Amino acid sequence: MISGQQPIIVLKEGTKRERGKGAQSNNITAARAISDAVKSTLGPKGMDKMLVDSMGDVVITNDGATILKEIDVEHPAAKMIVEVAKSQDEECGDGTTSAVVLTGELLKYAGELLEQNIHPTVICGGYKLASKKAIETLNKLSIDIKSGDKKTLKNIAMTSMASKGASAEKDVLAEVVVEAVTNIAEKIGGKTSVDLDNIQIQKKQGGGIRNTEIIKGIILDKERVHEGMPKNIKNAKIALVNAALEVKKTEVDARIQIQDPTQLQAFLDEEEGMLRKMVEKVKKSGANVLICQKGIDDIAQHFLAKEDIYTVRRAKKSDMEKLSKATGAKIIANLDGLTSKDIGYAGNVEETKIGDDKMTFITDCKNPKAVSILIRGTTEHIIDELERGLHDALSVVKVALEDGKMTAGGGSASIAIAMSLRDYAPSIGGREQMAIEAFANAIEIIPKTLSENAGLDPIDMMLEIRSAHKKGNKYAGINVHDGHVDDMLINNIVEPLRVSKQEIEASSEAASMILRIDDVIASKGGGGPPGGPGGMPPGGMPPGMGGMDY
Repeated sequence: MISGQQPIIVLKEGTKRERGKGAQSNNITAARAISDAVKSTLGPKGMDKMLVDSMGDVVITNDGATILKEIDVEHPAAKMIVEVAKSQDEECGDGTTSAVVLTGELLKYAGELLEQNIHPTVICGGYKLASKKAIETLNKLSIDIKSGDKKTLKNIAMTSMASKGASAEKDVLAEVVVEAVTNIAEKIGGKTSVDLDNIQIQKKQGGGIRNTEIIKGIILDKERVHEGMPKNIKNAKIALVNAALEVKKTEVDARIQIQDPTQLQAFLDEEEGMLRKMVEKVKKSGANVLICQKGIDDIAQHFLAKEDIYTVRRAKKSDMEKLSKATGAKIIANLDGLTSKDIGYAGNVEETKIGDDKMTFITDCKNPKAVSILIRGTTEHIIDELERGLHDALSVVKVALEDGKMTAGGGSASIAIAMSLRDYAPSIGGREQMAIEAFANAIEIIPKTLSENAGLDPIDMMLEIRSAHKKGNKYAGINVHDGHVDDMLINNIVEPLRVSKQEIEASSEAASMILRIDDVIASKGGGGPPGGPGGMPPGGMPPGMGGMDY
């Protein structure tokens, strides 16, 4: 500022700004705090977290994405790490903890390079080269999955569930998962496509985890509308109707004037006649099961019961769509258009009582393109964690089926990548070589953490696993159950190639983005409600923006 001139105020009063190394180290520390929060959940011997929200609701899980979704993260850089878990979950359904832990480790080594005055863009350039090389190495390590190889798919599902609460019964559950995914897989233009929306998951407390089963059809959380209807129908012919079996009310304001009682009776008879005609249309189509998305009048229920038509009302739209895929029935919006061509088929429709609730099972469908999984467990928390484990397993089996590629687990791919990066770094030279070597060190966090969580000595395990790879066993990984290094392929510890690829891409991109930030400008209102006026602690940065205790 030239002497004698008025100071020029650019930023609003109360805005806090942090620049240079201070901003970078603050962001790195926040991101690493998030990474450390989930580190102990990695692997089959990982621990669980109990999350209690403001309402006192409890979630017990070791699923990285769920943990980060449930905790209320304040710091903006830490929020970016939560996004890594979210993108990994959406793309692959598994590998969220690994992706977050790897991001934290990449930032840790980047922080050490920043201390040595290496420019952040040089580090980002090195990380980009390293991630490209890492994916090349993964492609070389990948193994093809033969079409129809259910045994390999089951191993992939079991590997995914090994670290979840479902691990005790992973054998039974993996069978259910593979059966469900292979049933709904479709070939489109020579490529296999799997839409997990076609798998309906119903949860019911009671019974053990082993009672979880796959239903080749759909389970409706509804009972029949009238006690007079049959409880069970074999060779069911199903009509799906998205129209109310009720007397329509006029759209405009209308008034009906009745002068004498005979007119009233005629009016009521006409209403009854209209409902009777609706039921006759259903009967004429040949249907003996009616699933209605809207309401059904009491009189219509009576007529349907007299015709022995099993009826369910107010079914969910998503369930109607799944039923259409499972039974081959068409969803009809107007009863006048209902014909025998629109009817679907199921071998059995039955009302079954599970716990205190009555449910409708529509089973034995011919070649169903939508199926259901009924999850059982002793408590609500167990069922919820089981659902999260099944979601991950279904996702990895879907990814494996679509891509047809897998890699060995147990940290074997991480070591192979680290070794190839250390050979590759000198060929690049310059300061970027240091960043590539830092990437190689960071990626070894996966086998290190697996060892630590299993109560093994990480240094001994790392020396042993490197030695095995040097001898040419490129699939050597950590067997956390026996406490030594083993061939992961022989032990059937495998995961889809896409999971590992996505982990590397997501973590290196997020780390680079955080490293590029050298200026944090926080407005007075930023940072949420805690603290002084406008959510800003008096004379400080927003909560989590500085001085946070990690």
